[in-house]
Amino acid sequence: MISHISIKNFATIENIDVDFEDGLNIITGETGSGKSIVIEAISLALGSRADSSYVRTGTDKAVIQLVGYLGDDEFVITREICATGKNLCRLNGEIVTLGRISQIASKLADIHGQYDNQSLLDPEYHIVMLDSYRHEETDSLREEVSRYYDEFSRCRRVLASLLSGEKESKRKLEFYRFEADEIDKADLMPGEDSADRISLLQNSEKIYENLGSAYDAMYEESPSVMDGLGSAVKAVEEISFCSKDMASLSEEFTDLYYRLEDICRQLRNMKDSVTFSPADLDMAILRQETIENLKKKYGGTIDDVLRYREELRARLDEAENSDEKKTVLMKELKSLRSSLLESCARLTEARTIKAAQLEQAIQKELIDLNFPDSKVAVQVSSLDEPSANGADQVRFLISTNKGEPLKPLDKIVSGGEMSRIMLAFKNIVSSYDQIPTLIFDEIDTGISGITASIVGNKLREISRSHQVICITHLPQIAAAGDHNFRIHKESDDSSTYTFVDPLTADETVMEIARLLGGAVITDSTIQSARELISRR
Repeated sequence: MISHISIKNFATIENIDVDFEDGLNIITGETGSGKSIVIEAISLALGSRADSSYVRTGTDKAVIQLVGYLGDDEFVITREICATGKNLCRLNGEIVTLGRISQIASKLADIHGQYDNQSLLDPEYHIVMLDSYRHEETDSLREEVSRYYDEFSRCRRVLASLLSGEKESKRKLEFYRFEADEIDKADLMPGEDSADRISLLQNSEKIYENLGSAYDAMYEESPSVMDGLGSAVKAVEEISFCSKDMASLSEEFTDLYYRLEDICRQLRNMKDSVTFSPADLDMAILRQETIENLKKKYGGTIDDVLRYREELRARLDEAENSDEKKTVLMKELKSLRSSLLESCARLTEARTIKAAQLEQAIQKELIDLNFPDSKVAVQVSSLDEPSANGADQVRFLISTNKGEPLKPLDKIVSGGEMSRIMLAFKNIVSSYDQIPTLIFDEIDTGISGITASIVGNKLREISRSHQVICITHLPQIAAAGDHNFRIHKESDDSSTYTFVDPLTADETVMEIARLLGGAVITDSTIQSARELISRR
């Protein structure tokens, strides 16, 4: 239940605190006194979207705080709405998301506004109403249907994409093969686009001569470098025993000799590997041109070209295996459709059973609400194709007068009748939802007289198992209240202020008398107010 609400700097409200009690809490006030503002504030505390336009003029932010109970658990919900557009949600002092607030609020209270009656006129909403009745009996089936439908839709999209791209794939297949063959024939190796080989071939004769001259200088000339170095090594080695310095110098000469010997061996090998073939040069130049051409077409480097070849291979594999994939997908789609239809059939059966139960429950409620000759039908029919919500279409049909056929609600129901039908449905559903607080904002639209008294009695009946907060302008409903509040406005030279005052028993009588008699309250209207209260 909701035990307290505090509202600061919200629209015309500067600062009010209201304590609600168990039973039927009635809020009345003159037209324009701000009744809807209070409901809007409660709605915000319960998770509706914030609007900075509600921040009181001249202030930085509006703050709404609501204290509620679910069993023994207390929840303090705080909403701060800044004039800059920012807003903050707190639950028991901890900053939380709006989704978390809404999650708690959905279990704490249900708000029914005067415009919610219009949902009865929307056939698409009827299935929502049926599913909300004894919802635990169909929740798991609805989740199962939704899951199968999502899988079925995914599979159908993939198959459709495959079929639509099949013709394009066939057109591109040959082109992909051409590109792949072109790259494969080149037999590329990473790094082979270096220009060193062509440079070597173009300068092979000079390279051969110079390498030969260097080798001859080392070995062939007389005296050769290696002969001279060998003599030097031997001469120093003979005196190496004289001192550590001589021994060290001998080692360095020896190392130098063997290092030069290795270098000379490399000179000889490089000289022997040099060729003078013009054909090899032509082939190298053609190879380089081939590589450069492939790099221009398929990537900036050989690695890029090879990566593109892998992409081509994947595309070709996909195109060549499309028939196999299509067969697998079609088989999967058939299986999913079968599972979806079976699940839908189970949901339809459960909804049909609930529809019959709901018909009886609404029928009983409508008789209590002064529809003695009414008949109601909750019609469940099949759709051509299933959806995420099953394969059903639900329609509420009603006849409010004896002898008249059942017709859709929007064809025969008036505003006052709509309010009572919605009240009947709310009473039925709330008994299963176990939501502790029901809030009605001017549910009395379009009714008066005896019907208003009947609605007041029904609200009082509902309040025996739920806390009810009801805004009304009818004295018959106000008289049914366990606790009454009055909203009123006051103004000074610069501002308007809205107040909510709890009423004593005598003040309640005077407020109901005001609703009965308007501006002029007589002893007769006061007596009538007392009689209304006594009849509750």
